[in-house]
Amino acid sequence: MASMREMNPPPKSERARPAARALIAVGAIALAGAGAPAFAQTPSAPAIQTGPLTLTFGGFAELATIYRNRNQSADVGSDFNTGIPFANNPNSHISEFRESARQSRFSLLAQGEKYDGMRAEAYFETDFLSAGVTSNSRESNSYTMRMRVFYARFTTDSGLDVLAGQNWSLATLYKDDLYPRDEDAPLGIDAQYIVGFNWTRTPQLRIVEHFNKKFSAGFSIESPQAVTGNGINSVGTAAGTFPPPGTVYQNSGNPAGLMNSTTTYTTDVAPDVIVKMAFDPGWGHYEVYGLSRWFRSSVATQGKTVTGGGIGAGMILPLVASKLTFQASGLFGKGIGRYGSAQLPDVTMTPTGGLTPIREYEVLLGLIYTPNPFVTVYGYAGRESESATYYTVGNATYGYGAPEFNNSGCQIAGGTCVGNTRSVSELSGGFWWKFYQGRLGNMQVGLQGEYFERKAFAGVGGAPSANMFVGMTSFRYYPYQR
Repeated sequence: MASMREMNPPPKSERARPAARALIAVGAIALAGAGAPAFAQTPSAPAIQTGPLTLTFGGFAELATIYRNRNQSADVGSDFNTGIPFANNPNSHISEFRESARQSRFSLLAQGEKYDGMRAEAYFETDFLSAGVTSNSRESNSYTMRMRVFYARFTTDSGLDVLAGQNWSLATLYKDDLYPRDEDAPLGIDAQYIVGFNWTRTPQLRIVEHFNKKFSAGFSIESPQAVTGNGINSVGTAAGTFPPPGTVYQNSGNPAGLMNSTTTYTTDVAPDVIVKMAFDPGWGHYEVYGLSRWFRSSVATQGKTVTGGGIGAGMILPLVASKLTFQASGLFGKGIGRYGSAQLPDVTMTPTGGLTPIREYEVLLGLIYTPNPFVTVYGYAGRESESATYYTVGNATYGYGAPEFNNSGCQIAGGTCVGNTRSVSELSGGFWWKFYQGRLGNMQVGLQGEYFERKAFAGVGGAPSANMFVGMTSFRYYPYQR
């Protein structure tokens, strides 16, 4: 009977238990994603055989508690940018506490039989971290299920690996090679992960060639969207109307076209393109990749398109075998804000209505200690930082981070504060304790503490800053993992 990881290299595979001993089970796929402790990544994977398919079920039930010393009105996913309020915002002076079960997750892997050196599978993963326009927490706590991951995958014995559907971006750091469901997501509880972590989960077409156990290369064309946020500001009047009449760079969603009318979508012209290489020489895992992006606006009857992108790299080093691991990753370029957990803006606007990408870097460092198979302790340090990008025409200034923008009321209750974010930094640490694993499944508790600093560009009145502390706990029950 096929193991859940059978499509991956033999060292990562584990023999499945007979189906008669369990109807459903989870493997590493059930734990890939937010808050999955390192010690729980490769359990055995009993499964169901139904006709030509092998079905492996996974997931967990979670109760999380969330405390923030600054109110965000947020669930288990924190807002690392504008949600960290300056002192002019009343939310800066009040804390919040919440309990949530919405990160509870379900997954299903369907694998076909091997045929003539080829294999196919489909994988689905969902949780409740979405909010339809009628969802609320007042009486019936009823939130929509969302599509985290849903893709089809085709592989061959020669090393060809094709994926189509929604999955983690190829820009995400992987633990080994470039195999799906082996992404190196941070181990914390926060559903927005860690500042400096590079990722998306979007529709994509990915082609990877696994040349051998030491080298893989691939490319991915991924669904585009630009983050504009508070990245378009202006001051002064001498240069005329801003933005120019007829300027369009994003629109509200069209419900008739099955889009969300309560948010906006940028007008994109082409997919994001990622080319990546991974090396596993025998000690450590190393990656390098390039990212290309395109941004478009329309001014009157003329379309304007500019390019952005960056260079990224990452590595995972086993400093002490099976005990202590160090990791580092980063992305540097222009228009890359979407790929960082802090979601700093990708672009700002020129005086003529065109978009221009903002220069940025994103860095994450991590240290993971596993003293025994039941305890994992982790610590992360991350930072995302942007450069000021603005234009002055006469006595008018446009763009992002300009010194002419008004920050005079950032420290005054109800005061005026443009407060374009220059950088967000985070220190985070915690642990996972697997206190039971047996016939009843797997039970774990976790604790995470996060400290953030948000700094704005200097403007009229100074350069405001704000900080936030977040504490989270999690109880998780993995009923399928024995």
